[in-house]
Amino acid sequence: MKTPPLINAARIAGPLQIDIDWSTGETLRVDLGALAAPPFDAWHDPAFFARMARDEWGHGLDWPGGLDMGADRLYELGREQAGLPTATGFAAWMARNRLSLASAAESLGMTRRMIAHYRTGSRPIPKVVGLACKGWEAEHSR
Repeated sequence: MKTPPLINAARIAGPLQIDIDWSTGETLRVDLGALAAPPFDAWHDPAFFARMARDEWGHGLDWPGGLDMGADRLYELGREQAGLPTATGFAAWMARNRLSLASAAESLGMTRRMIAHYRTGSRPIPKVVGLACKGWEAEHSR
């Protein structure tokens, strides 16, 4: 991700779950259970997990002892877990189909600039665009 969204606020939502308010206007729940292995196994202690804090600039979340996770990874996880398209998935779609920025833009009826935003993650990808990618791929795999 070139310019990941910033974290405006974050709060504990449950065991190993955090609700994050993003600079994009989205609020996404992130379940960190699958990542709670070393060095993140300390998260299994609810008192430790609850000591989570947003870093000063909104670029990530911090826990005591230098444990942290960046906004880019948290945003990607949140969108993925919510069933929304992600920058990684969009870039993979482009690569899998050998599409340049220009050809992806033409295929989806969008501007090259917007495709660049989606590929880098600097703008959230609307669900309809993710669905259009799936439809395009289905049509072109015949």
